Amino acid sequence: MRCPVSSAVKKTISLPPDLAKEAEEMAHAEGKTLSAVVQDALRATRAARLKTELRGIQGYWSRKAKAKGLLTEKDLERFLRK
Repeated sequence: MRCPVSSAVKKTISLPPDLAKEAEEMAHAEGKTLSAVVQDALRATRAARLKTELRGIQGYWSRKAKAKGLLTEKDLERFLRK
């Protein structure tokens, strides 16, 4: 969800020249501002990080379930009713 311009916080960032040029070209090609391109990149990075964390959590609990012999949803239901 995009924040309204009135509530935006201005920040100064530094980019290597090649990355700055690429970001500006992307903005032009997509008809966006440079700020919008950077915001999209940050949102995509945040989403990727959260997805990685979720997979880690799922893996942890999957290993715990397998160690208890819980391989199906029915196994889990039986376990939880005990």
